[in-house]
Amino acid sequence: KKAVAHLVPYLERGRDGASRSNGRIVLATVKGDVHDIGKNIVGVVLGCNSYEVIDLGVMVPLDKILSAAKTHNVDIIGLSGLITPSLDEMVYVAKEMEHRGLRTPLLIGGATTSKQHTAVKVAPEYSGATVHVLDASRAVDVVSNLLSDRQRGDFLAATREDQERLRAQYGQKREKALLSLAQARANHLRTDWDTLPVPVPWFVGRRIISDQRLEALVPFIDWTFFFSAWELKGRYPAILDSPTYGAAARELFDHAQVILQRIIRERKFQARAVYGFWPANTDGDDIVVYKDDGRKEELTRFHMLRQQEPIADDKPNRSLADFIAPRASLVPDYIGAFAVTAGIGVDRLVKEYEAQHDDYNAIITKALADRLAEAFAEFLHARARGEVPRHPAGVRLSRLSRSQREDRAVRIARRAESGHHAHRELRDDPGGIRERHLLQPSRREVLRRRPHWPRPTRGLREAEGHHHRRSGAMAGAQSLRTLLAG
Repeated sequence: KKAVAHLVPYLERGRDGASRSNGRIVLATVKGDVHDIGKNIVGVVLGCNSYEVIDLGVMVPLDKILSAAKTHNVDIIGLSGLITPSLDEMVYVAKEMEHRGLRTPLLIGGATTSKQHTAVKVAPEYSGATVHVLDASRAVDVVSNLLSDRQRGDFLAATREDQERLRAQYGQKREKALLSLAQARANHLRTDWDTLPVPVPWFVGRRIISDQRLEALVPFIDWTFFFSAWELKGRYPAILDSPTYGAAARELFDHAQVILQRIIRERKFQARAVYGFWPANTDGDDIVVYKDDGRKEELTRFHMLRQQEPIADDKPNRSLADFIAPRASLVPDYIGAFAVTAGIGVDRLVKEYEAQHDDYNAIITKALADRLAEAFAEFLHARARGEVPRHPAGVRLSRLSRSQREDRAVRIARRAESGHHAHRELRDDPGGIRERHLLQPSRREVLRRRPHWPRPTRGLREAEGHHHRRSGAMAGAQSLRTLLAG
């Protein structure tokens, strides 16, 4: 339990079973989000400081949160979320708490949250106290201030003053001018499809992996995000020698290896996947996916965003639809998709550790399941291309070795649900250094998203952006399910 250096003073106290409680707190990962490692750490820290924590788990809808708060007569409600849609859900929860006349303090936390978003978007919707919690190490101080008769007044006054300052700063920012949607579409990425070689996949349709060997996924694990889940900042393997976090990181890493080897040896987790390739062309900003190579029957379509901000140097306003050949070009193009899970069996092992009051190993187990799911996505990249790199036992596939290759294809995550990570494989800019393609088995490139990949513009115009906003997670995820369900 000493693995997280700045949480040691809390974790080492342990749960002594004392009946005295400093307060009762409901914690929940909001609806639409399954990430709960940070929330679990917060729960352990608060529990070790004699707070009674009622953890509702993940994907928790509003009514369940408010019902639990009422049933258990809680002092504080804590909301957690990691993905961007969580931010909107937190705003919705705050609005409903105001509508229903609640005044229970509301804590906001998670990777995508921030003091500014809490101040600008969440706090104005709720008359009760709304406080952003940066990380688990701050949770005890925030909660103790909120529940202290002596400190509460000054703490809330300072918090609200800071939030007002952040709102004022935000209000002074000028909204960026946007091109009309018609102008952005006219400035699309141009490709000479008549001369560009378009690789053909070696099969069309879907294939299923019913039980993937976990040891094959280990070389693909990115340990950097394992450490960040524990609030240890730094890239692996450099973090192991960090003067600040090195000792804690090495100890945590050693503990993780023991549990990982047990998971593999005793087959505690099961990994499954579905993947495939389909004929595809674009229709405007839509990627149309066909049932077979006859390209007569439409299977589904993805409605894609397009950048609308003015871009310097006459660069195009891109859409992911630009990287699939238009239907009018008569070029037969393709799209790939896959979904993976490495989470089958996770709950059983977590409950085993929790039954032994071993919160530390329970959280490590969840973090490893998350890393294995991401590793499976990387592994399936290679499998989909007919290339699974072979490595000596214990040798890690480094992120550096991947990035040094001439990557010609991009993998873009659509969403994550219950440990399932769904991805689409699309081609990137065929005109420059980021030229990538869906590859035949003989090619040896890796499907990766580059850090400088341009993101769709924010703040789409109300009149012209409705179709595109609808094309976000809800519509896209449904299209992906249509493909992979067969």
